[in-house]
Amino acid sequence: MTSTDRTRAIAFERLFAQHYAEVVAYGHRRASADVAEDVAEETFLVAWRELEDLPEDTLPWLLAVAGRTLVGYREAAERREALLDRLAVVPERHHDDRFRISTTLRSELQLLSPVELEALLLVAWEELSPARAAIAAGCSRAAFRVRLHRARRRVGEALEASWRRTGQVTGEHAVVPAPAPASDDPRTPR
Repeated sequence: MTSTDRTRAIAFERLFAQHYAEVVAYGHRRASADVAEDVAEETFLVAWRELEDLPEDTLPWLLAVAGRTLVGYREAAERREALLDRLAVVPERHHDDRFRISTTLRSELQLLSPVELEALLLVAWEELSPARAAIAAGCSRAAFRVRLHRARRRVGEALEASWRRTGQVTGEHAVVPAPAPASDDPRTPR
């Protein structure tokens, strides 16, 4: 690490230590805890990129970046809602389970933050690798892996709770097939 790199890192660490809590608090007043933390992370990523050009009074600049980031999150949430609404009206002619989204799963997906939903959709539906999905999401691989982990954990926990409550995960369609009826044929194994 060169002395310039060290100086840059020290300046960023000082900025982060001085204002991270304030940026997170700003996000908390406007969004959920998960979104607030994501907004703070993205705000400081922008600050790192712009470190040499930051104004002397950095807090207002950081809050402006956080505000713009929150607008992006809200717009993403609106797109997510529109997507979920479209998924709710998938034509019945699709009898292949790959095209169905259950009521339970749809409700669990609505609980995810916009960035968690995007992470899950990029990997599960778009079939991108996490590295490629991170590029599509516009974040670092590490940040993407955290988002994907949170999304998978939250959906998994919710579906497991649904399973414990109802014995099925997908609402009206059981995921575990019912046992086959017993056969009177003696050649059929039991």
